[in-house]
Amino acid sequence: MLYTRKGDTGTTKTFGCCDQRISKSSAVAEALGALDEVNSFLGIIKVNPLAPTTVVPGGADAAFALAYVINEVQQNLFIVQAEVAGADKHITEDKVRGMEAMIDAIEAELPPITSFFVSGGTELAATLDFSRTLARRAERRVVGVADEGTVMIGKETLAYLNRLSSLLYALARQVNHKSGITEEPPTYK
Repeated sequence: MLYTRKGDTGTTKTFGCCDQRISKSSAVAEALGALDEVNSFLGIIKVNPLAPTTVVPGGADAAFALAYVINEVQQNLFIVQAEVAGADKHITEDKVRGMEAMIDAIEAELPPITSFFVSGGTELAATLDFSRTLARRAERRVVGVADEGTVMIGKETLAYLNRLSSLLYALARQVNHKSGITEEPPTYK
């Protein structure tokens, strides 16, 4: 059944709350919603016709299709959501290091960053950049839960979320670079 009516009063239940219900406006619910937003939007990127043909270096001479990389991130975001909800699920250090290797491999292909850049270029790059902003918001919400102390959030989870926005930014830059798009810095005029 797609509805239970239990949330009609503005409460919800998570893994960690047992029979206790929490407000849908609580820090935990906000974090879960922000993670769900970024995960859903990554689904749009994954089905972009260019995603399966866009090669993403993975470090150590490995390369992956963008759709594969995005799917891995989506799977990991479910782990983060479970952790925020109180389940005994956690992001591992290996997942953080794997993401760092991928970011490093992408960055090695790109010109150095000398300024901020105006989002755009290709549609795929723009959607990757938008997903970066969603990931940053989700990170802030999860940090809020960690600061509140109601749920223990692992340091690897916080590191993973911090690296996620870097990965999405690197991917956006890579897509534009491979498309021959010159990054446009802001004019501040």
